[in-house]
Amino acid sequence: MSFFSHLECSVPCGAPALDPRQRHHLCSCGAPLLARYDLDQARAWRRESLAGREPNMWRYRELMPLFDGEEPVTLGEGFTPLFHARALGATLGLDRLFIKDESLNPTNSFKARGQSAAITRARYLGATTISLPTAGNAGNAAAAYSSAAGLACEVFIPKDAKRPFIDECRLYGANVTLVDGLITDAGRMAAEQGAAHGWYDVSTLKEPYRIEGKKTMAYELAEQMGWQWPDWIVYPTGGGTGMVGMWKAFDEIERIGWVKPATRPRMVSVQAENCAPIVRAFQKGTEKADPWEGASTLADGLRVPRAIGDFLILRAVRESGGTAVAVSDASMVEGMLAIGRHEGVSAAPEGGAALVAIQRLVADGSIKPQHSIVLFNTGGALKYLDVLSH
Repeated sequence: MSFFSHLECSVPCGAPALDPRQRHHLCSCGAPLLARYDLDQARAWRRESLAGREPNMWRYRELMPLFDGEEPVTLGEGFTPLFHARALGATLGLDRLFIKDESLNPTNSFKARGQSAAITRARYLGATTISLPTAGNAGNAAAAYSSAAGLACEVFIPKDAKRPFIDECRLYGANVTLVDGLITDAGRMAAEQGAAHGWYDVSTLKEPYRIEGKKTMAYELAEQMGWQWPDWIVYPTGGGTGMVGMWKAFDEIERIGWVKPATRPRMVSVQAENCAPIVRAFQKGTEKADPWEGASTLADGLRVPRAIGDFLILRAVRESGGTAVAVSDASMVEGMLAIGRHEGVSAAPEGGAALVAIQRLVADGSIKPQHSIVLFNTGGALKYLDVLSH
């Protein structure tokens, strides 16, 4: 049965709970909305019931935005491997380094999770056209899941995005608009055209359901690690939905009794040196992040000068006792090569960035040899092979 109950403001601002059977995007105060569940009733749901379920993210459907009798729009996303990276760990003196390899999702990235959840809900809410701005992978996933759902898709992408991202959107039948500027500029254009045409906006954190797909990474980690949390989660952060989603999931999982409340993982937000609004805000001690001027990085997923959920990302990092690290483009590429060379894993620059952050935290003594660390490789290298020849 579904325990999905209502939507509420992420601040919260005092606004009343909202009915998820109606269309909602942001709260009336402008903050993101979060899906909520009857967690008291959900305590009767036993983790043993997962045995034999399909190995995808909808195995956790009781705590997903899906009502009884509904079926998800799925391409088999989720339940990605958690590799014990012994050889790579040995180069750092770490016995318990793991890689959660999101490149094995449909469309080659973790974005498949969020779009599966968002487009599932959009279809049941009567949407006919999906729209979003994208740096690349989110657009690819939105286009694929829109196609699977029988919906039209409008993608707005910076014209200097890598060609494979643009071509893959078209592969799945999306209409692609190339935008002169950054993802924030693409967002403005998508919002203007979407409002005029009544399109369903699945922009990062501007609807409540992409978070719900991303949170399943934490459910999977708990299951794959024997219902215990790792000491560290190192996560490349652009819009930050994955970070926000996992922090939300920790609370849900603990409250239904699947993991004993204990020390949660320290969350590390990794960004590019030339686009690091979260890192700067973390270092300054502010609750929100100022927009980053002149954002540039070869990691398209990290070229997000302003995240609407900045305060939620910073909250997760601070409450977990974690940190935020900015790394150079050149070091990201070295990280990609190291992950590939030692583990045979196809890592995007974002995954390479996460490795560089781990190297830094080992060097400064924050990560100890006995700690368990999960490196999130959020996408594969195949759309980024050009960076290896720079």
